[in-house]
Amino acid sequence: MSRRIPVFLLVFAAAVPLEGGNYRVSVRGNQILLNNTPVKIIGLRCSNALISDAKTQMLLDNLDVFKSCGVNTVSVYFMGSRFGDVKGYRPDASLDPVYAARMARIIEAADRRGMIVLVGCLYWSDSRAKEDLDRLWTQADANRAVANTVRWLREHEFRNVIVDPDNEGMAVAAKKWSTAEMIDAGHAADPRCVIGNNCAGPIPPNADVLMHYSAKDGVRPWFESEGSPSKTPQGYWGAYSKEPGYYNYIRIGRYTPEMKVSQIEATRNAIARDNGYMLASTWLQCGQGEGIGGPFMTPGGRAENANVDEDVKTLRPDAGILWWLEFVKQEYGPWNPPPPAGK
Repeated sequence: MSRRIPVFLLVFAAAVPLEGGNYRVSVRGNQILLNNTPVKIIGLRCSNALISDAKTQMLLDNLDVFKSCGVNTVSVYFMGSRFGDVKGYRPDASLDPVYAARMARIIEAADRRGMIVLVGCLYWSDSRAKEDLDRLWTQADANRAVANTVRWLREHEFRNVIVDPDNEGMAVAAKKWSTAEMIDAGHAADPRCVIGNNCAGPIPPNADVLMHYSAKDGVRPWFESEGSPSKTPQGYWGAYSKEPGYYNYIRIGRYTPEMKVSQIEATRNAIARDNGYMLASTWLQCGQGEGIGGPFMTPGGRAENANVDEDVKTLRPDAGILWWLEFVKQEYGPWNPPPPAGK
């Protein structure tokens, strides 16, 4: 599928240099560029990082550790994320300033390190974050939420970002909205912003990048923004990590040897064949409830106990994603970003 872009937008993008910050993301053909240098995404899905100042700080405190292991991208969501219930948008679709301030700290810290932030907008699912919006919002409200997010990024000169308007197309599935309209609204706020499609079905022609649930078209870059192990009993995001009536994940940060092998294989394939891979884990995404105290934006442990079915609701001392980070570091080395803008 070819992407038709209005000529005036091409002229605008070519004539106006990107400003602000040390790093900027752009797209050229089927490549993702950071400061005009092709990069492969290697990342962590930290979607609940805005849940509190403490959790935001936990991510900030570990950015250097993640970077030293080869990670160059983190994803953080303004709305929802299962069991986090982050309400980053007000009912009028404006950004809540408390959550916006936390996101700003993450984006700024990432920019100083030559890292990318995947900024997520709508995360509908069954998160309690949608309770103020489910019966009130229309397509126009969803469009305004994305436009307000992109406008906020532009006003703060945050360019080291990719925007995901609708996680896994959840809002589209629930409300029958249009991803293309959300992307148009974002591009109207800033034509230079890189906005992706994370929805199954026909690919919106105005999407800059494709990720996760999106089909591939061989023309635009595609990367896995939510990678989990395929060889998981009952499915990683199914009964393996959820139990009816229990409002949090179970088996948090636990992996069998087979799960580790499949996740490592998927990582290699997505980086070699496509534009990158972001690991998603209950360790990174779990909520604070049931005494768990999550999410944990740290490496954690190596998940070496293969008996994953023992007392599934407890948090084990060896739980974590350190095993994957060690693989990434050995396979790809520490993240070495291109020179900052103007250097």
